[in-house]
Amino acid sequence: MALRSDLRNIAVIAHVDHGKTTLVDALLRQSGAFSAHEEVADRVMDSMDLEREKGITILAKNTAIQRGDVKVNIVDTPGHADFGGEVERALNMVDGVLLLIDAAEGPRPQTRFVLRKALEADLSIVVVVNKVDRPDARLEAVVDEVYELFLDLDASENQIEFPIVYTDARAGTATLDPAVPGTDLGPFFDIVLEHVPPPSYDEDAPLRAHVTNLDASPYLGRIAVCRISSGTLRQGAPIAWCRTDGSIQSARIGTVTVTKALEQVEVAEAGPGEIAYVSGIEGVTIGETLADPEDPRPLPVICVDEPTLSMTLGVNTSPVAGDDGSKLTARQVKARLDAELVGNVSLRVLPTERPDTWEVQGRGELQLAILVETMRREGFELTVGKPAVVLREIDGKVHEPTESLSIDVPEEHVGAVTQLLGERRARMVDMVNHGTGWVRLDYIVAARALIGFRTEFLTETRGAGMLHHVFEGWEPWMGEFRTRPTGTVVADRTGAVTAYAIAGIQERASLFVAPTDRVYAGMIVGENPRSEDMDVNICREKKLTNVRAAASDDTIRLTPPRRLSLEQALEFIADDECVEVTPGAVRLRKVTLDAGERARHVKRLKNARV
Repeated sequence: MALRSDLRNIAVIAHVDHGKTTLVDALLRQSGAFSAHEEVADRVMDSMDLEREKGITILAKNTAIQRGDVKVNIVDTPGHADFGGEVERALNMVDGVLLLIDAAEGPRPQTRFVLRKALEADLSIVVVVNKVDRPDARLEAVVDEVYELFLDLDASENQIEFPIVYTDARAGTATLDPAVPGTDLGPFFDIVLEHVPPPSYDEDAPLRAHVTNLDASPYLGRIAVCRISSGTLRQGAPIAWCRTDGSIQSARIGTVTVTKALEQVEVAEAGPGEIAYVSGIEGVTIGETLADPEDPRPLPVICVDEPTLSMTLGVNTSPVAGDDGSKLTARQVKARLDAELVGNVSLRVLPTERPDTWEVQGRGELQLAILVETMRREGFELTVGKPAVVLREIDGKVHEPTESLSIDVPEEHVGAVTQLLGERRARMVDMVNHGTGWVRLDYIVAARALIGFRTEFLTETRGAGMLHHVFEGWEPWMGEFRTRPTGTVVADRTGAVTAYAIAGIQERASLFVAPTDRVYAGMIVGENPRSEDMDVNICREKKLTNVRAAASDDTIRLTPPRRLSLEQALEFIADDECVEVTPGAVRLRKVTLDAGERARHVKRLKNARV
């Protein structure tokens, strides 16, 4: 096998918020990717608006830096388990990975997930202990935990002999000895070039390029991001397009570009081991192969883990539909979901009994909420149902997905958290007191028990707790859990909310609306502390009389409303409720708007139980 010694392909993998994107920023700066006068924003790789707003990476993106004669292609991957499909896809493009570990937190659930995938792919691993400047950094203990994790995942002898680099990504320094502070990222580059193998290829093999990602251009149309396994991709050359359904079509390459820093540079050809961007093949999708027309040999289709969570998504059916958005029809919604499937390998879209509603399956609440938020910003109006887990039948028994849950909380909140998870039938796996006032709790819990858990958790820990979870496996159905213990406050008529009505209700309930907000019959306007629903007239006005009152109206004090975000709304709703999402608003409503019909339905359910 021949080697491309002038090339390295690496992916940066880690748990969320361990500093992947910040490290890539520092690498780009020190490699001379930006000119001296150029103003560069932090987290330059997070190009989407949602990524910048939430401070997370959603899509895997690649860049390239030049180190001497060697070009290093770097793929920045998401850290959230919900976007695990992006990580799995990215690992098909590289020969080695940088495993980032926070110097204080150590390996977390997502660290285990991404490392397992890297070990299965037999990739070279460089361990990077980041954030060594933290005052609570515990370098030796973290390195020991990393070794334990490798042993736990049955790493081979070669895999466990990994190099370790200590970095402060924010300052842009690296060192091989934690006792000696680093001055720049030079040691990091040296380790990467030494331990990450160059791409290997068969000189006699025909052209084979694996489509691992998709991009789009307003001028060139769909662009396939390919890792070339063998052969050479040339502009304008004919190729065999090996489809996912097994068919082979003739096609012709348009342009071929490669990455240089953050820019695309057009080239006449790209050789083996390179990550190239190819235009001209409309309809190409992830997992397909571009091959030699004389000798087409398709590469294996990319497989990712199955979805574990689903929700229904359809057109807006509320009385105020069409007020905000511009895309309202079932055809437009279906076309948008089909377009999402092209580039998102971890999503599934299934039909339902209704022609204007679809079941969307994904990895987690965040992934589904990001999809809805993106569509909302594009002008869509949607009705979104309550998230539910995807069930599977194994050996004749119904199984449900379970999650590995890791929680860090101050000592005083351990009791409250333990109680919350006890109600959800979670199994404690481990409990560690670091002696710093913080306790780490590890649980195995059913995925459906975590729907709505985050809000309760943050309330009980007063915002001080941290939780992370990642898919663990499938277990037999665990029975029914306690769901939301509270009921809702429902508007009984259409109109504008008045301060007078709020003043009469706010003592008995927590409200989501403010004066002058528009409501309609069946819309949820607040949370009732009791378990039953309460229908109220939130539009009631004070009747005027000809009797004067001495400043009696000046003393009304209104409690500010609880405005729910999209994620909070999806967590809050019950089975008979849904979320109305428009470009300008997120509203909660009953599926059945008519109060009389809802009452009859509840009565039928009670009679059925008797």
